[in-house]
Amino acid sequence: MAIRAEDLVRKAKDFIEYKKDKKTKIAYLTLNRPDQYNATTIGMRLLYGDLIHRANIDDNVKVLVIRGAGDHFGTGGDLDEQNGAYTEGADVSLLHEFEIDDPDVQYPTKDSFRYIHGLCEHYTKARGGCRSLQEFKKISIVEAKGYCYGWHFYQTGDADILVSSEDALFGHPSFRYVGVAPRLWTWVETMGLRRFQEMLFTGRPFTAQEMKECGFVNSVVPREKLEEETLKYATACARTRPVDMVAAQKTFLEIYKQFRGEYMGSLLSAQLEGLWPYMKHDPGDLDFGAAMGKTNISSIVKDLENSYPPEWRMSRGGRKKK
Repeated sequence: MAIRAEDLVRKAKDFIEYKKDKKTKIAYLTLNRPDQYNATTIGMRLLYGDLIHRANIDDNVKVLVIRGAGDHFGTGGDLDEQNGAYTEGADVSLLHEFEIDDPDVQYPTKDSFRYIHGLCEHYTKARGGCRSLQEFKKISIVEAKGYCYGWHFYQTGDADILVSSEDALFGHPSFRYVGVAPRLWTWVETMGLRRFQEMLFTGRPFTAQEMKECGFVNSVVPREKLEEETLKYATACARTRPVDMVAAQKTFLEIYKQFRGEYMGSLLSAQLEGLWPYMKHDPGDLDFGAAMGKTNISSIVKDLENSYPPEWRMSRGGRKKK
């Protein structure tokens, strides 16, 4: 039975809360799947993009705060869901990723370059739910805490303002297991070349303080002060200037980002990521693509993590073990 995007988005409504205060013009988008570390399903990502699009038009919104329920902002995409999409055997249609539920549309086969590259390039579009904040003409604030990995790391890089708790960890598991991710260019711009190269090549996560030192994070506070600090920023941003002026300011900044190559960088990253299936793996390397759909991904990840120094491991539990 074909997977329908409509069904995925409907289920995702249980995991994303959106509310706004018309008086202050502050809206809150909360990822609410704490039992799964707020890992985003395909439906959640599509719904996220749609909610940002609506907030972008809504005259009752000037500031959008994005946060996660529970102890973490989030660990990226849902690995179990992704694993199921790359099972061996027959070609698996990814039309649901593009919100296409028409059975008459034929998705490219697995032996096609477009099977993966088409999806990677889709992630460069606001509609894909990965790059949505780049086209958002209001003020966006991300409240970071705990794990800020993968897709959630995209959002921290694309937001206008980033407020973080002291215990936050930033990075992308893809650097360790695959080697690329869709927002490479933006991270170079926001972290600086030298520091981002360290993250990219070692695969290690950076602490909130390290990210503040390289200019990625605006404010770092103790966990118990996080909501208060976020509200301080949101309230300040919501006062004075009209929404029209915010749109004009954001347009100016968007033009600057495009001059710096933000969207071009997304396309180049997608091109690089689309070549992943054609990369030759050396003996002893982890072929993450070959492992998808075949075996216990969690076990593979755990074994690889344990081979790194404790302070460079992705999991908080692993970082405590010697």
